[in-house]
Amino acid sequence: MRRIFEAVVVMVVVAFIAFSMFRFMGDPVANMMGPDATMADRQAMRERLGLDRPFPIQFGHFIEDISQGNFGVSFRVGRPVIDLIGERLPATLELAFVSGLFALAFGLGFGVYTALRRSGLVSRAIMAISLIGVSLPTFLIGIGLIYLFAVELRWLPSFGRGDVVRVGSWTTGFLTRSGLASLVLPAITLGLFQMTLIMRLVRAEMLEVLRQDYIRFARARGLTDRAVHFRHALKNTLVPVITVMGLQLGSIVAFSIITETVFQWPGIGSLFISSVQAVDIPVMATYLLFVAGFFVAVNLIVDLLYFAVDPRLRGSGGH
Repeated sequence: MRRIFEAVVVMVVVAFIAFSMFRFMGDPVANMMGPDATMADRQAMRERLGLDRPFPIQFGHFIEDISQGNFGVSFRVGRPVIDLIGERLPATLELAFVSGLFALAFGLGFGVYTALRRSGLVSRAIMAISLIGVSLPTFLIGIGLIYLFAVELRWLPSFGRGDVVRVGSWTTGFLTRSGLASLVLPAITLGLFQMTLIMRLVRAEMLEVLRQDYIRFARARGLTDRAVHFRHALKNTLVPVITVMGLQLGSIVAFSIITETVFQWPGIGSLFISSVQAVDIPVMATYLLFVAGFFVAVNLIVDLLYFAVDPRLRGSGGH
């Protein structure tokens, strides 16, 4: 209950910051009606959109509407914001899912391998190559992958989502060959930094755990290396790793804007960019609320996962 209350407070603060910040980004009426509109037409549009009211009243109506699931109407296209988000959300969530899976699988695998074989040539090579994921900006990695795999080798498409299949109200690219092929490059681009971060964290935590006394006692009891490494060492490594993985999963959704722009991916990140250009305040505010809600939900799930991974928390009642 305390976590839920904190989440509500965070969402209200984010809503206030987003709503107040976007008031100073420009005049949405001017962008909607153009320079040829008369002052009377502009004033009528302001009254229709409620922009002539004082800021506290506008914000109060905004909070009341979103509490009822009404996120307003886009100033740019005149459609409900929830419909625009719903059309773009499957593309972003599928990209985030594949990116997170890539980062988690390879991050854990490489982290454990480089910790157990830290003096090996392959481990040193992996650590050296991993610097690319940390040092290079996302857009540069994306452009490099496009040049290599799309332009030179022509193995993968360079932009778009490919063919999609509608399953109910959801559109997915998982069921088509071009949809799966289109996911590869943006997923690697978006997940490379997270994969590198998880790998280095797992390696550092694994090396620290392997030096603990209970690991020596486990070896002295005659347990196999596999049991020591994966049943004892890796499990005790996962508590801090879960925190970082949860935050990085939220970051994948929040910072997919750059990747979606580079690959022209039709997700909510590209929708946000076009909304910024048109000063579409309802869409921008809804996007930030969605990202904040995603972070809050992930943090809540991470807190619950602590109890599943660390028995000490269950024994102490979470204190």
